[in-house]
Amino acid sequence: MAITFRPVTRDDFPLLLEWHLRPHVERWWNTRRTLEEIEEHYGPTIDGTEPTDHYIALLDGEPLGMIQGYLMADYPDWAETTGEGEGAAGVDLFIGEESLTGRGLGTEMLERFVDEVVFARPDTTAVVADPHVRNAASIRAFEKAGFRAVREFVDPTDGELHVLVRRDRHS
Repeated sequence: MAITFRPVTRDDFPLLLEWHLRPHVERWWNTRRTLEEIEEHYGPTIDGTEPTDHYIALLDGEPLGMIQGYLMADYPDWAETTGEGEGAAGVDLFIGEESLTGRGLGTEMLERFVDEVVFARPDTTAVVADPHVRNAASIRAFEKAGFRAVREFVDPTDGELHVLVRRDRHS
């Protein structure tokens, strides 16, 4: 089984909406409930006006989930909240197909994405993420992918406790 990545296109919007509405995704993600909300969130990346890069993760060529990467320096408020800045990138992901969860594919997605995409930028020295403190499966996937828990913090966007996990380039 091979995991690969391709940039999100507008043709992916119906699938992204379907995934966002699934309970296992909706539980941990900012839910987008309409195609208009999907367009509002993902469209600027496609148009090149927003600095987060969104990708569809493919498992043997079939859609598996979504993964995104961004430079912390592009989001100064978020960098300040997390205590991460210059040289750090952020990453977030979900597996859209619930039947494929619990198989280690999240870990493999993370490992490949960090190695092939995030650290392809030579000035990126670390990558961080912020799973919800109660999202044990996500925290475990990050740990298996070489991340370590650094600290807990309250995310001002949801008022909830999150764990900042970090993987340095040399890990």
